Amino acid sequence: MFLFLVIALAVVVAAVTLAVVGGGEGTGPLPEEAPQRLHDPLPWDRPVTRADVDSLRFPLAARGYRMSDVDDALGRLAAELAERDARIADLEAALTAPRVSVEKPEDDPR
Repeated sequence: MFLFLVIALAVVVAAVTLAVVGGGEGTGPLPEEAPQRLHDPLPWDRPVTRADVDSLRFPLAARGYRMSDVDDALGRLAAELAERDARIADLEAALTAPRVSVEKPEDDPR
């Protein structure tokens, strides 16, 4: 039984060694693949809509997603939200501002 385990271990070690070293002739390194880029960028010619955000898909990279693509998308969304927040604040300020009415006093002879 002990001899069988030693032989099995030797076979496993040899197989792993051949796999790591590359047991075949003429096999070179893997060909370089062009990095994937974001195919559905957010539109720059119009405001971002919910459909744009829903359809946004990031390509996978070695450790998850490409940080530059995610940073660009989040930066664009942050700018859009800041612009909308400023517009909402302006509209709310316009609604709450005291309205000046121009009325003639009744005793004014004009």
